[in-house]
Amino acid sequence: MDLFQITLLLATLLSALVAGMVLTFAIVVMPGIRTMGDRDYLRAFKVMDRVIQDNQPIFMLVWLGSAVLVLAATVWGTWRLEGLDRIILIVAGVIYIFGVHVPTVAINIPINNQLQAQDLDSASETELRALAETYETRWIRWNTIRTVIAILTTVLLLALLIRA
Repeated sequence: MDLFQITLLLATLLSALVAGMVLTFAIVVMPGIRTMGDRDYLRAFKVMDRVIQDNQPIFMLVWLGSAVLVLAATVWGTWRLEGLDRIILIVAGVIYIFGVHVPTVAINIPINNQLQAQDLDSASETELRALAETYETRWIRWNTIRTVIAILTTVLLLALLIRA
């Protein structure tokens, strides 16, 4: 196994871990905390988000490492691979960066930051309901998109590894 194959293998592993994280949020975490009242729901999300924003090292290694390694494997593979293998890798790299990481930076993090800035203790029940609905609809939509794309990327990278 050469350095490119190791890079591709690690990119696949980390993208699979990211897919698992966003999938867990989609099917367990968000539905679970949504059973709480609006204040507790929003507070629970703020607490989880704070752990991430405080640069939890393993999360950061997986999340940022996946972007770096998928990008590195894609660039490297563009020169190294040919035909269908090259196309699979380029598609996987492009959809992963633009379907998982760009929306995270452009959409999910700003939504999280807006929620972090809210004083939930002084908000009325009506304000909390509006905040929860506004926040939840957009955040969950984009998390679903990130989940589907992260899973698709992982499948493409696994297919490429099997072909190699």
